[in-house]
Amino acid sequence: MKKLFTLAIIGLVLSGCSKGFDMPEPTPEPTPTPTDPTADIKANVEKVFGVTFASNHDWNSTTNGTVTLKFDSSVKKVAVLASLSLTSDEGNANSMKVLNQVETNNQTSVSLSYDAPSANQALYAAFYTASGCVFKKIESNTVIMDQAPAKARTRSETEVYRMPEGDFAIGKIEDSWAAKRNWIPGEKLYMLADDDYSRLKMDAPALSDEYMQTFRDIIFSYLPNGRYINGVWNNNLPKVMALGYTDDNAYRVTTGTAPIVVTPVYKRDGSPDYGREVYNSDLYYYYFKEEAFDAATDKVAFLQNLPKFKLIPFNIHFGPDEDDVIRKDAAFAALYFGDGTPDIGTKGSFIFPAGYRIGFMVRAKTTTEAPNKQGELYFDGRLNTKINSYGNFKSSKLGATDPRATWFKLNNRLLQLWESGTDEDFNDIILEIEGGVEDIDIIPEFEYNTYTFCFEDREIGDYDLNDVVIKATRKSPTQVEYSIVACGAYDKLYVRNINEGKITDDAEIHSLFGVGQNTFINTESGANYYEPITVTKTIDASFSFLNESTQPYLFDETTGKQVKLSKKGEDPHGIMIPYADFKYPFEKVCIKDAYTEFNNWGQNPVNSTDWYTKPVSGKVFE
Repeated sequence: MKKLFTLAIIGLVLSGCSKGFDMPEPTPEPTPTPTDPTADIKANVEKVFGVTFASNHDWNSTTNGTVTLKFDSSVKKVAVLASLSLTSDEGNANSMKVLNQVETNNQTSVSLSYDAPSANQALYAAFYTASGCVFKKIESNTVIMDQAPAKARTRSETEVYRMPEGDFAIGKIEDSWAAKRNWIPGEKLYMLADDDYSRLKMDAPALSDEYMQTFRDIIFSYLPNGRYINGVWNNNLPKVMALGYTDDNAYRVTTGTAPIVVTPVYKRDGSPDYGREVYNSDLYYYYFKEEAFDAATDKVAFLQNLPKFKLIPFNIHFGPDEDDVIRKDAAFAALYFGDGTPDIGTKGSFIFPAGYRIGFMVRAKTTTEAPNKQGELYFDGRLNTKINSYGNFKSSKLGATDPRATWFKLNNRLLQLWESGTDEDFNDIILEIEGGVEDIDIIPEFEYNTYTFCFEDREIGDYDLNDVVIKATRKSPTQVEYSIVACGAYDKLYVRNINEGKITDDAEIHSLFGVGQNTFINTESGANYYEPITVTKTIDASFSFLNESTQPYLFDETTGKQVKLSKKGEDPHGIMIPYADFKYPFEKVCIKDAYTEFNNWGQNPVNSTDWYTKPVSGKVFE
């Protein structure tokens, strides 16, 4: 019986586990809700920035590539350039930066890798010869230089001009503005009869669409338009002076083999505002024998007293309200009126004797705000001592003997670029000079692009992105220059992955600058300035700033964490800005306040892609 009873009890117990009994199910333990390890970071980001950033944002403003350049044996150096957008008081302007360049070493084909700002306006290949540079837009993985040599092109271009028939003689003689103001007593201006300028005007072969685009991209990148760029005075004078064509070098030497043909191809004066300055101006020229100039005791007085001849009244070429237009459809040939002082009726010839020097002047005549915008402006700065400090012209900030023009060669065309107004952009009037003058060597140099690495040291940060700032510039296919320029943090920080010279993996940043850990370095207004710590590192030719394995990053010993460039979906604790002139925020100034378009870019990565070119004055370290 005991055995049967025991079995019955066991059966009851087992049956109690079956669904056949009306018994409550045991309550399962709830599954824990996963904790988002980045929740605090995300909450802080939304608090600091006041917006939600795109979840697919990778915080990358750079692209990369490789291009093969093919050329002939005359090419000594090749480069890849990027045209970058700027903001000027006249709208958009550009700057041109070198992404990579190399000597050809007698090769006729070179492949260059490059990193480029994603927001670039265009990429160009530059082919440097002994006499100039040929630019070709990069539109595929291979670019071939097919430009004719300069001298051959000059001959072919001038052959298309048919010189006007009939005689051209001096029809009028007037005092210059300088004579009327007693700056140069007795200075005279010589001109044809008014109707003769329409006869002097010749048809000119049009520029190709490709050349006009290259013209706009290269010239206005080298010499950007506008009085102010990103809120800073646009001073193009240093680039003009660097070309070297000032004073004696402002003049071209005549060959005696062909007419000297001058063609207006561009003007920009803000028409119809400001008095249509270029439309109401004329181009003059003057000439002299080199030996007479060399023999002169007072060379400036010698130049001042030469006859000045009117060549182009711009109002018979440009429309009164035409502005910022590139076109070539009319040309004018300079006339040689012999030596000495001409009289009314003195006839001119289209061929100059060889060995003369020819110079140029623009005469401004607008009646708007007269006489403050009237005067003679010379290519040779030695003749501008009065006009550069007179009336409205003095607002250009040019010095007493600074030039009003420069020479520039674009794909073997010789150009004359004028500052005829009241700023320093040197692109108010652009003329092409062809024919009977000696060729010159003009090789413009562009600056390398610089990439700025900006880091936030703490996960819960203020996003001034200046806790560590590193600038990096590719100097050649196998060299990169790194500079630690700022440290706005008290944490014990190390830059890793450069490991060159002073910047080793175990070198604490504050100690590199010789200061204590409680010192901000180049992030506060009015504080001590510290020279950047700079090293040059050898790299592989295939190097890219986008390669994570070669990117600099931080090790924060205080927190024990690494800080690398932000990846897709992360907060912007580390970003690389592909812009040489980027200005990082002051201490405690959020990046969104220093750059008001940052949030637009953060919410949608296709918006405001050039946000980093538009700093707020007073909120960034200059």
